[in-house]
Amino acid sequence: MGFMDDAKDTAQTAGRKAGEAWEDTKDRIDDKVDEMKAESEVKKAEAERDSVEAKNEANERMREN
Repeated sequence: MGFMDDAKDTAQTAGRKAGEAWEDTKDRIDDKVDEMKAESEVKKAEAERDSVEAKNEANERMREN
């Protein structure tokens, strides 16, 4: 029975390690997705800021004339 117990333990350990590797990979993917979303939000905010600045500058030029 010792051989069967060892094989069972080895299979369980391999399964556990595979599960942990999958969770690590999933976490890395989730982190990358979150990073990309944050970068997208920053770019959107920067574009909105630039748009507001351009609009304000145009309004200021119109007031000067």
